[in-house]
Amino acid sequence: MGGVLASAAKPGRRPRQVLSTYRRGAGRIPRLEGRAGGEVTGSRHPSLEGRVTLVTGGATGIGAAHVEAFCAQGARVVFLDMDEASGRSLATATGALFLACDLTDLAALDTAMARAAAELGSIEILVNNAADDARHDLLDVTAESFEHGIAVNLRHLVFASKAVVPGMRARGRGVILNTGSISWRGGFGGMPLYMTAKAGIEGLTRALARDLGPDRIRVNCIVPGWIMTEKQLRERVDEAGRRMIAERQFLPDPVQPHDVAALATWLASDDARACTAQCFIVDGGWI
Repeated sequence: MGGVLASAAKPGRRPRQVLSTYRRGAGRIPRLEGRAGGEVTGSRHPSLEGRVTLVTGGATGIGAAHVEAFCAQGARVVFLDMDEASGRSLATATGALFLACDLTDLAALDTAMARAAAELGSIEILVNNAADDARHDLLDVTAESFEHGIAVNLRHLVFASKAVVPGMRARGRGVILNTGSISWRGGFGGMPLYMTAKAGIEGLTRALARDLGPDRIRVNCIVPGWIMTEKQLRERVDEAGRRMIAERQFLPDPVQPHDVAALATWLASDDARACTAQCFIVDGGWI
């Protein structure tokens, strides 16, 4: 996809489902059913109010949970994704700005990043979430599939980060949250390119944190475990998968998308002002 399409219902408006449950000043966001799975729960972070937040891969799964959670905090949210139907639906439900974009197309990514800043202002929080964990065998890897695997799982993080840094430097602060995976730490198989990229993201996180720290730009990596997204439940969580979760996780409850998003909102807030260059694992004790 070479172009960028936009859909929004008054960017920055709090989502309709939040209005009935969110209590300003109450200190908590009580039980809120999330479209992405699980409940939007967690502490209120006043510093996120009005902050421009961009989420990549935000139409479904963990990304959609990020969109919902940051909207619930009062942030002004824009998200990028190729899934136009899901993206438009989430934009309508939350009031976030949706830009359809193929993140492997760097020209389209540059256009989308510029459009987001033009619509909402310079990006203050970047959540690099998009990835593709398609299974593949090493012997089937070609030069083309290698390039695609790195492009969809790693390269866009570099260029999205590059796009937001000038504005963050000018503002004197910023937050970049990358998304890793326990897959390479846990010795999972069947996706060598994905695992290579995810390992590289942790190195990228440390490098950016070192280089951008003097500008008060914090960079951290969230490392999810087996998260019960709609895709995982539909394609991979069978009886054998449930047994594996029961055997490997220390906690008995399956980890939900909003468990990841709750950590992201805290890390993006001023409450985490001293946290940078770290990897935070959300896996119920798997690793």
